[in-house]
Amino acid sequence: MDGGDRARARQHVFLLPEYFKDAAKKMKSGLMFVKLVNPCSGEGTIYLFNMCLQQLFEIKVFKEKHHSWFINQSVQSGGLLHFATPIDPLFLLLHYLRKADKEGKFQPLDQVVVDDMFPNCILLLKLPELEKLLQHVTEEKEIDKKKYYKYSKEKTIKWLEKKVNQIVAALKTNHVNVSARVQATAFFSGDQASSDKEEDYICYAHGLVSDYIPRELSDDLCKYLKLPEPSASLPNPPSKVAAQRQRRDK
Repeated sequence: MDGGDRARARQHVFLLPEYFKDAAKKMKSGLMFVKLVNPCSGEGTIYLFNMCLQQLFEIKVFKEKHHSWFINQSVQSGGLLHFATPIDPLFLLLHYLRKADKEGKFQPLDQVVVDDMFPNCILLLKLPELEKLLQHVTEEKEIDKKKYYKYSKEKTIKWLEKKVNQIVAALKTNHVNVSARVQATAFFSGDQASSDKEEDYICYAHGLVSDYIPRELSDDLCKYLKLPEPSASLPNPPSKVAAQRQRRDK
């Protein structure tokens, strides 16, 4: 078997929401893997687009050493487990809005969301309630019944603050301990979470949100939230811990 045959024979294991089955039945191309810009790094990342429901999902990868999958009559080495989780498309749109803001003028959205490296970015323009989403991060003008947009840093910071507050509420509801006394990979449930300081929760939530925005915007949000300088003793968000492990495994 040559290299091409091996590549074609390779299979991947995915965990997908149950309702994806209906999307696949209704449309032959209901699920579409696309390469779009990563809103944090600016590099290409694979996403899953549900064409039927017009939803965007990011692909997370769980990796364990010495793990394989039995698929039908074959054994798939590597043992990677991929799973799709919804992502707010506004994070990706922010990349283009901030880039277009360098021109300092209002522009129609189809002239803002343009990318020769990732042409599938136009799929973002098909998402439902797009105009409603853009109100959180842009100023808007309407001329001759056509809408023009301009990035608003002030609105964006306030929108990101809401994201942080939502995460903090979820952490508390699920009794997740994020105290600086806890190691990055340790999670405890129960009354232990009550010992965490409010600042610990906000720092942790800020770290999670920062996985979806560029460093400059993350720093601006940090200042707006009046957070202290990052400490080595503070736990990293789970996604950052996973990334560190992957780098060590390479």
